[in-house]
Parts: sequence; structure tokens; C-alpha cells
Amino acid sequence: MNPQTRKKLEVVSVATLCTALYKRGLRNQTVQDVRPISAKKINMVGPAFTLRYIPAREDLNTLAEFRNPLHPQRVAVEECPPGAVLVMDSRREARAASAGDILVTRLQVRGVKGVVTDGGYRDSNVIGQLDIPAYHQRPSSPTNLTLHQALDLNVPIGCGEVAVFPGDIMVGDADSVICIPAEIADEIADEATQMTEFEDFVIDQVKAGKAIIGLYPATNDETLLDFAQWKKNRSE
Repeated sequence: MNPQTRKKLEVVSVATLCTALYKRGLRNQTVQDVRPISAKKINMVGPAFTLRYIPAREDLNTLAEFRNPLHPQRVAVEECPPGAVLVMDSRREARAASAGDILVTRLQVRGVKGVVTDGGYRDSNVIGQLDIPAYHQRPSSPTNLTLHQALDLNVPIGCGEVAVFPGDIMVGDADSVICIPAEIADEIADEATQMTEFEDFVIDQVKAGKAIIGLYPATNDETLLDFAQWKKNRSE
């Protein structure tokens, strides 16, 4: 992805990105019921590499599957590109783990920028201590084989009720995760950066005692003049 877009998205909030996408008619881009195991210094940002689980069938999903070098979960860990985010469709089912600390550590070592599931992780406390951002519904101890059958790699999936296509840009902050369609990621990053600057100005004004009406949104012409002066003062 565009390196400048990545840098911009690393410091804007998911909430601000939601608004920028809403302006374009995209209302359902925030991955539902998924949160970070632990907050990181900068946002998780990267193009999606996807893994799809289906309900497990007992005769096909035994422990012997983990000896299969072509098992899709293992292959995903080894093929997810550096700089990407592994996104897993676990059917919003957290009773069995989507992955554990060994696999997530391997992703970190390989340069993957984050991992997202709408299910759960085992060893979540250990995962939370890693540098790689990890998002899930809640901790889960049973192996994925008990409920999930890993099936497809890098196909369109549903994660937390959001359609995620391979290459879409995933952004995660201390609150949640959002999916930005790849073709508009650059313009969304630009707009969110501008929105964030204005929101910083608004916070300063509110802390100084300013009333919110006319300030946010900026329906008062004086607000825009004050904002222009505020930006000028910051740049000097």
C-alpha cells in the first residue's frame, strides 16, 4: 500500500474513519464485537489477507489435521505477506480459538502488521504482550478444530458482519477495527487527517470553555476563521 497512506492511517481514529466512510454512503465497515487484546502505540494498518473457517465436521477435523502441511490455517500463517493483516472469518464463534500465541508470534516474526478474528484466541494474555496488534471477540482455550474447519485463503469473507475483500485496508486502534475499500484508501486517509486536525482544534476550544453549538460541526463562520488562525499559530 501507499507508504504515506499507511503513515496517515497509523495516527487517525477508527471513529474518524467511520465518519469519512459514512460520507460516501458506507455505513457498515466497523468490525462488530472485536476489540484489541492490548493497546499499541500506533494503529494497526495493512491490506487484508483472509482466512475463512466453516463449521467443523468431526470426521474431517481431527488432531491429525495439524500434521497436514497444507492445512489452511498453517499455510495462512506462512503466506500472509509482510506488511499485511491476517483477517479471519470465524463465524463470530469464540467457543474455539482461531489461533494461539505460537502462530501469532510467527506472524510477528514474519513482519505481518496485525491479526484480526471475530472469534477468540487461546493464550490471549501472551498474545497481548507481543508487539503485533491482535483483535478478537474474547479469549478462548479449545483448539479451533473442535468447532472450526479452516477452508479458504485470500477470498472475500465476512468478519464481524463486515465484508472484507483481499487487499482492503484494515485499520485498528485502541477501540476497534475498520475495513476501508482499497480503491478509496488514499482519499479516506487524506480526509481523516484533515478531520483529525479540526477535531484537535475543537478539543482545545472546548477545554477553553467554548460552547459546542456552531463549533462542532463548524456552522459558525467565525469557527473556520479561528481554526485557520489556530493552524497558523501551530505552524509558526
